[in-house]
This record gives sequence, C-alpha cells and structure tokens, in this order.
Amino acid sequence: MNHQYLPLFLASCLFFISRSQTASNTSSQHHCLPDQSAYLLQLRQEFVEKRMYTKYPEYYSYYDYPDYYNGSYPKMKSWKVDSDCCSWDGVTCDPQNGEVIGLDLSNSWLYGLLNSNSSLFSLRHLRKLNLDSNNFSSSTIPSEFGQLVRLTHLNLSFSFLHGRIPSEISWLSNLVSLDLSSNYFEYNFVGDYYYNYKLLDLRRIDLEALVQNMTYLRELHLDYVNISSSLPQSLANLSSLTSLTLYGCNLQGEFPSNIFLLPRIKFIDLSNNGKLAGFLPKFHSRSSLKQLHLSSTNFSGEFPNSIDNLWSLSVLDLSYTNFFGELPNSINNLKSLNYLDLDSSNFSGAFPPFIGNLSQLTHLSLSYSNFHGQLPSTLGNLAKLTYLGLAKILNYREVPSFLRNLTQLEVLSLSQNNFDCGFPIWLTNITKLRSIDFSGNQLKGKIPSEISRLPHLSNLDLSQNSLTEAIPSVLFTIPSLSTLFLDQNQLIVPLKFQNNSLSPLHALGLSENKMNESILRSIVNFTKLQMLSLSSINLKGKVELNNFFKLKELRSLDLSGNKVLVSKENINSTLHKFSSLLMSSCNLTEFPDFLKAQNELQDLDLSNNNIEGKIPKWFWNVGKETLGYLNLSFNLLSKFEQPLVVLPWKNMYLLDLSSNMFLESFPIPPLSTSYFFASKNNFTGSIPPIICKVHALEILEVSNNQLTGQIPQCLLNSSNSLAVLAMKNNHFQGNLPKTFKNGCSLVTLDLNHNQIHGKIPRSLAKCKMLEVLNLGNNKLNDTFPFWLESLPDLRILVLRANRFHGPIWDPHVNFGLSKLHVIDLSHNNFSGKLPSEFFQNWSAISRVTSYDKSQSRYMADASNYYTDSLTIVNKGVELELVKILTIFTAIDLSNNRFHGEIPDSVGNLKALIVLNLSSNNFMSHIPSSLGNLVDLESLDLSRNSISGEIPQQLTSLTFLEYLNLSQNQLFGPIPQGGQFLTFQSSSFEGNIGLCGFQLSKKCGNNKIPTFEMRNESSLGKGFGWKVVVIGYACGFVIGLVTGHVVTSRRTHWLVRNFGVNLHT
Repeated sequence: MNHQYLPLFLASCLFFISRSQTASNTSSQHHCLPDQSAYLLQLRQEFVEKRMYTKYPEYYSYYDYPDYYNGSYPKMKSWKVDSDCCSWDGVTCDPQNGEVIGLDLSNSWLYGLLNSNSSLFSLRHLRKLNLDSNNFSSSTIPSEFGQLVRLTHLNLSFSFLHGRIPSEISWLSNLVSLDLSSNYFEYNFVGDYYYNYKLLDLRRIDLEALVQNMTYLRELHLDYVNISSSLPQSLANLSSLTSLTLYGCNLQGEFPSNIFLLPRIKFIDLSNNGKLAGFLPKFHSRSSLKQLHLSSTNFSGEFPNSIDNLWSLSVLDLSYTNFFGELPNSINNLKSLNYLDLDSSNFSGAFPPFIGNLSQLTHLSLSYSNFHGQLPSTLGNLAKLTYLGLAKILNYREVPSFLRNLTQLEVLSLSQNNFDCGFPIWLTNITKLRSIDFSGNQLKGKIPSEISRLPHLSNLDLSQNSLTEAIPSVLFTIPSLSTLFLDQNQLIVPLKFQNNSLSPLHALGLSENKMNESILRSIVNFTKLQMLSLSSINLKGKVELNNFFKLKELRSLDLSGNKVLVSKENINSTLHKFSSLLMSSCNLTEFPDFLKAQNELQDLDLSNNNIEGKIPKWFWNVGKETLGYLNLSFNLLSKFEQPLVVLPWKNMYLLDLSSNMFLESFPIPPLSTSYFFASKNNFTGSIPPIICKVHALEILEVSNNQLTGQIPQCLLNSSNSLAVLAMKNNHFQGNLPKTFKNGCSLVTLDLNHNQIHGKIPRSLAKCKMLEVLNLGNNKLNDTFPFWLESLPDLRILVLRANRFHGPIWDPHVNFGLSKLHVIDLSHNNFSGKLPSEFFQNWSAISRVTSYDKSQSRYMADASNYYTDSLTIVNKGVELELVKILTIFTAIDLSNNRFHGEIPDSVGNLKALIVLNLSSNNFMSHIPSSLGNLVDLESLDLSRNSISGEIPQQLTSLTFLEYLNLSQNQLFGPIPQGGQFLTFQSSSFEGNIGLCGFQLSKKCGNNKIPTFEMRNESSLGKGFGWKVVVIGYACGFVIGLVTGHVVTSRRTHWLVRNFGVNLHT
C-alpha cells in the first residue's frame, strides 16, 4: 500500500470502528427487556406522587440543613409506556443484556406502602438500589429484600420505614454499602425540645448477625436505628470498612476501640449515644481517618497525644463527652483540621493557645466547656472561620474586639456570657453573618438599627437580656431575616411595623415583653409567619385567638400564660391547620371547639388550665394520624366520655394526663407511646397486660393513684426500652416480677409506698444502667442484697420501712457502690456491726469537687421529661424532694439494730450532707473524724448508747444546721463555737452527764466550758456574763448569716428549688 494513503486508511478504520461501537451502544441502550419494563411500570402504580415535607421547620435556614433544600422531583413521572426503560430517569441497565441493575428513586416523591408483593422484588438483577428520602408510610421493611442477592448498594434512609429489620437483610453478602439511617419521625419543638421517634429496630437480631456475611462492606449507616445493645467486637473484622455511622442508636456498653484502627476507616460517627462508653487508642501514622464524631457519648479518659498521627483529620467533634485533662498540644499539628467542636467537654486548663494556629478552621465551638482565663487573641487570625460558638464560657463584660477580624463569619453564638454592655455595633461590619445568638446575656440599651446593614442575616436571637426601648421597625426590612427571637426583655413593641406584609419573617418570638392589644392586629400582617411565640405578654385584656387565623401559613403558635378568648363561631378556624399549638395556663374551662378541625396537629399543650369534666369523644379524632405530643396535665378532668381500651392516636410519643381528677380504670396509651404520665389522679383497678404491647415505652409514671393488683410481669421481662417505671403511692400487691431480662434498660425503678412482699429478685442485677432503686415502705422480707454491687451506676438505694433483716456487711463480699449518693435503710431489722471497711469504696460521697458543684443538675432521664424524686428525713423533718440535685448525698441507717462502734471511716465521706444513725445500739464514742465532713448539714445520732465527750472537731462543721445527740450517755462540756452556738437544748437532752449553757446543767463557775475559753483565760477577769451574751449573740448571728449566705445549704432554698413538701 502506498504510504501516502496510510493515514486515510487508518482514519477510515477508526470511523467504521466508532460507528460500529455507536451502533452497538445504541442497540444496548434500547435493549430493554419487556418484563423489566413491566415491573417498573407496575412499581409506578404502587405509589402516589406526594412531595415530602422538609424534616426541619422552614424557618431554619438552608445554611443549617442544606441537604433538605436540594431539588427533588417525581422521577417516575417521566416514565412512558412506549419508551425504552433503560432511558428512564433513575434507571440503569446492563449494557450486555438489558437487565435493570440500578434504580435510583431517591427524593422522588414516592408515597405509600412498600409491600412484600411489590414488583420491586422481581428486579432480581439489581445491584444498586436507592430509595432515600421518600415516604413509605411506616411500612415495615419487607423480608423480600433478602432475595435481591446481587445488591452491592442498598439505601433506604429517610423513608419512614419502621419496625424490625428483617434478618433476611443479612443474606445480602455482596453488599458494599448499606444505609438504613434516619428513619424517624421528628416532631416540632415543645418548648425548646425536639423529639425523634425511632422507627427501625435492630433489637431482635443484633448487629453482629446483620453484618456477619457482609465481608465486602465498606459503608454501614444505621443512624437512628434502635439497637439498644453493645457493639460486637467482630465489627472490627470488617477490614474494608471506610464509613461507620451509628448516630442515635441507643448504644450501650464499651465501644470496641480496634474499630478506630481499621486500615481503611475514614469516617466514624457515634454521636448521640449517651450510654456508649469507650476510650481512644494510640493512633498510628498510617491511619486514614478523616472525620471523628463522638458528640454526646460517654467516652472518657485522657485524650491521646497520638492524635497528630491522624494527618488527614478534617473533622473532630468531642462535644458533650467526658474526656478530661488538658487538650494535647499535638492537635496543633492537624494542618487539615477545619471543624473542631468541644462544646460541654470536660477538658480543663486555660484556653488552648494553639487553637489560633489552626489556620484551616472553618468551624470552632468551645461553648459550655471548662476552659478558663482569657480567650487567646490569636483567634482573630482564623481568617477562614465561618462558625464560632463561645456560649457560656467568656469572662468578659464586653464582646472581645479582636473578633471583628473574623470577616468570613456566618454564624456567631455568644449566648449566656453575662455581657452587660450594649450590642456591639462593629459586628454589623461582618457582612456575611447569617446567624447571631446573644441570648441569655445582660445586654442593655436599645437594639441598634445598624443591624439592618447585614444583608444575609437570617437568624437573630436576642432573647433573655435587659434590652429596653422600642424594637426598631427597620429590623423587619432585612430581606433575609427569617427568625427573630426577642423574648424575655423589657422591649416595647412598636404600634406598627414597617412593611410587615413584605417581611420574609418565618419565626417571631416576643414572649414576656410589653405589648398591648393593638400590637396583635399589627403582627397578623406578617403574612409569611409560620411560628409565633407570644407567651406571657401580660395583656390587660384577652388575646383573641381569631386574630391568628388570618396568618394562612402559621403552623406553630404559643399563647401560654395569657388569657385567651376562643370564639365558638369562627369559620376560618376550620380552614386553618396548626402543627403545634401551646395554650398552657390560658384560663380555658373547656376544650376549644376549633380543635375538631385540627387533623394535622403534632403538638398540643392544654396543661395548667381549668378544663373540667369529661374528655369529649370528638377529641379522640384531633390529630388522630399526626398528634405526637399531648399535655393535658394540671386540669380538672375526671372522665372519658367514650372510654377506649387503647387511646387512639397512631403516632403519639408523649401523653401527659397527670395531676387531674380522673376516676376511671387505667387507660392504655397509644401503642406508639414512649412517655406516658398519669400520676396524681384517682385511676383505679389493675394495669392490664396489654400495656406490654406499647413496645416503645420508655417512661411509665403512674404514681399517686389508687391502682391495685400485681405489677405486670411482661413490663420488665419483655421490654428493652423501658427506662423509668414509677409506681409509688398505690396499692400494688404481690411479689416483684421475678425475671428481669438481659439488656434491661431500667434507669429508675420507684415502687415506694405499695404493699409488695417477698424478696428482691436477683435478676434485677441484669439492669446494669439502674441508677435509682426505691422499694421503700412495702412489705419486703429479705436480707441485704449484696449483689447490688454489680450495678455500676446505682446512685440512690431506698429500702426503708420494710422487713429486711440481718447484717449489711459481709467480709467475703467486696461490697462497694462507687456512684452511690443516697442510701436509706431506715426502719428495718438490720443488725450487726459496721466495720471501717464498709464505707471505703463509696467514692461518690467521699469527694465532690467545685466542678461537680458548678455542673450540678437535677437527676432526670435522658429525655429530661422525668425527674427523680425522693422522700427522706433531713434535719429532723420528713421531706419530699420533688427534684434531686446530683450532688445531694445522704446516709440513713436509723431505726435498726446495729451495734458496736461508729466506724472512723465515716469521716472519709467528705461530701456527705445528711447522716442519720439514730435509734440503734451504737456504743463507744462519737468519732472525731466526723469533723472532716465539711459539707454536713444534718447529723442525727440520737437514741443510741454512745458515751464519752462530744468531739471539739464538730464545731468546725460550718454548714451544720441540725444536730441531734439526745438520748445517749454522753458526758462533759458541750463544745462551743461555730454552729454549736445556735443549737437548742433538744439537741443534747437525755444525756445526764452533759453540761453547757444550752442545758439547765451548767459547767463549773457558770462559765462556758470551751476549748477557746481555756486558751483565752489570759485575757483577764473582765470575761464575764456580758461576754457570754455577746458571744452567744455573735454566734447566733454568724450561724444565721452562714445559713443564709450559703444559699445552697438552706431549707428555704430546698423548698423553692426542690419543690420540697414537709411532712410532720
């Protein structure tokens, strides 16, 4: 061939090859098998087209939740019968045979049940299936997914699936990616709280069984799946794993640390698993880890210096963890780090100076942490920072001016810092700001109109300050402002807002400000409002509910604490649909009629009103399909007009009927309920076993009723979710349930004041998370349960007023409850001696640091809906502590038959507040070591056989408010000084050998027999009765002042903050 034609020949060949391949590809693209097309068309018929609501209220900006603002559309709408299915939107075919191998219907507006006979399961060649972000109407996951054995990628996230995950999923041994995450209902806020009701359940088959065959697995995403167990060590055998997300799965136990060292792991998210413990290993330099999220877990220990081996780490979230010590300087070497969150962490020491050197940071949050000192000014060098959280951590009167250098800031949170200045005008020069939070400070003066210079501002929170004067109406002209919270100030709301009909405002909070009736008529012109909070605005007249029906987009309304006028004749009320309606303390006397038309309600609060009589039968249809939160507590309700076996709402998670006057048989809450409160009523009869069909029940509070019968056995042996069982002050009889199952989730078991007899079942030891065990005032007849030492988190143990007997010490049992704060064994028949070893392992009562005191809180369940309560004898009075501070400590062994010496080791319990050993047979002397109990407020050693002198060291107990040493065999002078100058004769009577000015028997020469006086005798003869009176008066005043200045120690403070009830 002539060489001059060679290029032409080659070009021709390439042309024909290209045409041939094109023809082949075209042929394959149109090679859609008829059965595949039929299956897909049938699948389209199984669902209706319905756009999903965003999972977050629309008044949150897209900046916070961008994923839910991306476009979605009905992909199946474009599928045509006469076209090739391989070209359809979301469909991928095998180019060789036309089989459908990929189906991406994410965000496709699918609505309806996903049934087991769906044509989806006829697509047996599927390799990739993505059904993310649809609404399958709480369908269960069909077991037929197990037939799609070729699947390598399965995504069922955000699809409103519920129920048990079928074991057949484990048959998918080729899976590379499995995503079942975020199948939950999220209800709008009640107060400031969001509730996520988990739909998927992995408790019947554990995680190990689910993934045991998935040896190729690279991505495992199970966020919000209810696992409620520990993680198997075998998870560390998934050597290909690159991404593991287990957010909010109720994980327990200790996390297998080897998972952090998997060779390919890049992304780990264990956040929001409060009962998941663990520690971080020593990281090696070959680690690929890029993101580590441990927020709201119980991880602890010192943070490893080897963190700098994670050279590619970009995200580190340690917020709400228990790591302690100083933050290692090695973090300074993480040059790729752009996200650092240390909110509410336990790291100590000064603000880490190296943080200002992390030049790539875009997100930094140190809110509510324990760092102290001055904020390093080098923070002003973080030029890329877009998010800065410094809530409740700064010790400044004004906002640090070096923050003005952060010109890229978009979100700034400086709440609860006690700034007592005006709003910093220079902030308005940071023009990219989208969100500003100054809530909970003491900002003074007026709100500057210069805020309107921020063109991108979407969220402004200035609530809980001391701002005065009129709200500048120019605020409402900011084109992007969607949320504005000005609650709890001293602001004067303008009579008329400028251009309010053009405002994009979606959420407005004006609660607890100065308003009048004309303001309401102006507010209702904010036509885009979706959330409005006007609680406790203290109008002279009534708030007319009718006004708010004009706001067509309004979904959430809070009028609590106002006098609300509800008209019975309003046509608009039937057209307006609320999702959240809070009308607590509104002087309502009946159920408002307009509720009859509210079939989209998610939250309804009618508590603290005067609604009396029956719940009308029409009320059962209010939000029947949607209602998740219903609070009817503190009313005068007495009956159900139409009693039902099970209350009807399908998606209820919290139902509160407490503090009414119900005189009915016990009602069964909706089967979806997680929190049920029915205390302080007159419910009668027994609790039916059907209560055990409420599978998601976490709190059952039925105290203070007239309930009888036995406690249903199934409550404790069939539920893994039950965390609080509170049944005190009823008439329950019989034995305690004998069988507590493995995986028991009980945190509080309160059966005080019933008629339960028998023994405490040893299977209770399976409840490893138990913190409160209150079995007082029953008829239990048993020996001391030494096996309770296997409960590592037990904080309160009450066995008072039963028939327990025998010793509480066994030298062969290493008894020690390291977290025990309160033990009440009073009014039993316990006997024997208390050796010094008995109190050695009670570390929680041995030491309470200043940090513990500063972080003290009320004992409550994880949801904060339930707070523990306790009745205890304190300072000679029986008190009902409606709330219990975590630093409260008490030991009550009174009214038993203990004998021998009071052990010196009691003096090691330096955090003890109440000690009651009265009415026993203790002998010998009062240990001088009791003078070490520096926090002691109440000491009762009365009615024993204690002899000897009263130790002088007790005068050093500056917080001691109550002392009872009466009816013993003490002798000698009563020590003087400190609080002893305030105690009356009743503290010492019945000790014929004692003398002192408090008693009729004086000590020689009418002088006060004190250690101090003997050492002060050289002051001369002038020390006579006048000095005695002056000394007594001064001591009395000192005692009173000490008792009132240290407000955390006084009885009135208990009454105010604990809601204490006094029992005589």
